[in-house]
Amino acid sequence: QVQLVESGGGLVQAGGSLRLSCAASGRTISSYDMGWFRQAPGKEREFVAAISRSDVITYYADSVKGRFTISRDNAKNTVYLHMDSLKPDDTAVYYCGASRTYIYSDYTRKFSYDYWGQGTQVTVSP
Repeated sequence: QVQLVESGGGLVQAGGSLRLSCAASGRTISSYDMGWFRQAPGKEREFVAAISRSDVITYYADSVKGRFTISRDNAKNTVYLHMDSLKPDDTAVYYCGASRTYIYSDYTRKFSYDYWGQGTQVTVSP
């Protein structure tokens, strides 16, 4: 089983940047499709970005496209989410997810991911 630990969250001003990290242990992420989700208070966990295990295909929610970038470094067993031009609406707990099975067209569904980290808080002030 793979264990995931997110880090890099914090408080930033609107327009600022932040990079989140998802460090995996127990298994190598080269065998996993990976994704980032976020959950704001009172809302459902929503899709942010995903990257295939081959590091060829990436997917982004329309709300973050052009501002966020997902990447993976299999040698470091880590997935990153670089966030630019942050907005107060980006405030949420950000979660890293992993799937051993190929997700194919279901990258945006939280049910496609079998393993999750505990999340890291991102707060964007006006």
